[in-house]
Amino acid sequence: MAHDTPENTLPGVSYVMPVLNEVAHVRAAVDSLLAQDYEGPIEVTLALGPSIDGTTELVAQLSAADPRISVVQNEIGSTPSGLNIAIRASSYPVVIRVDAHSELPSDYTRIAVETILATGADNVGGIMDAQGITPFERAVARAYGSRIGLGGTPLHLGGSEGPAETVYLGVFRRESLLDAGLFNEDIKRGQDWELNRRIRARGGTVWFTPRLKVTYRPRPNLGKLARQFFSTGIWRGELARRFPAANGIRYFAPPVMVLGVALGFLLGLVGVVQAAVGAAPWLLVGFAIPAIYLVIVIVSAIVVARAEGARAWLWFLIVLPCIHFCWGIGFVLGFLALTRNITEHVGR
Repeated sequence: MAHDTPENTLPGVSYVMPVLNEVAHVRAAVDSLLAQDYEGPIEVTLALGPSIDGTTELVAQLSAADPRISVVQNEIGSTPSGLNIAIRASSYPVVIRVDAHSELPSDYTRIAVETILATGADNVGGIMDAQGITPFERAVARAYGSRIGLGGTPLHLGGSEGPAETVYLGVFRRESLLDAGLFNEDIKRGQDWELNRRIRARGGTVWFTPRLKVTYRPRPNLGKLARQFFSTGIWRGELARRFPAANGIRYFAPPVMVLGVALGFLLGLVGVVQAAVGAAPWLLVGFAIPAIYLVIVIVSAIVVARAEGARAWLWFLIVLPCIHFCWGIGFVLGFLALTRNITEHVGR
């Protein structure tokens, strides 16, 4: 009788990754999967969207070089459709969602499977550890990990292990994914939060553990960052409108800030007009709101300067308002359902 070995006792793992125009990142993401210290069987399924930057040729090379890697076509190109196509094309009982901008540490799979088996959770995840290379990317990474940036959630800063509302990426039991109905393909961003909402509504458990930390590469320039957060804001507003009882107050902070700064600035302009016509310019007090916001940004940037240097500090002065205003404006548009004709274009 053969002795039991880790290879035949550990559950098989299916990594699923939607890929669209990610030639700069996908090789590192895939290499991090193949370098895992997990001793059970694995497979990697890449859902390839209609890319135009060389990604198609690169993933073909990766697949040809390793039989564990397969490529399936994601003609729609959206993240949720790619995830669902990859999940259906894979076979192992544990499904690990991977982002092309993410690199898993070598112990990620082992810790995740240990946790899911020990807790009985339906989905396990940890921290999105944003790490930049250029001064711009380092500024973005600092904004991700700042309480003033993305709200200081456990997904970005860490916290105590236990049940959670949602987690970054996710390590799922396949049967839980199938029972919940997979990802909602009508939701182009925030689909992980919405899926976790359904898992919890069915009595399942979403489990956060700070032992899982995934390196995330931020967008490399201001245009792509603005597009990302405008899209994220639109879909978060859409989700807040669809599921009002399930959204915490922190999701409303950026749009409230945007509206407050805009209103204060407009009132201040009216105060300038008052002064010009000889009336009491009491509405100049409105300028206090954008001034307070500017002070908050500058003080936050000083902290960045101490850790990252002057160039990252200067970028942070631009990055932080970009994140706030793009996310906040998008949220308002999504919440008011004013984006029906553009969500398909900004949701990828």
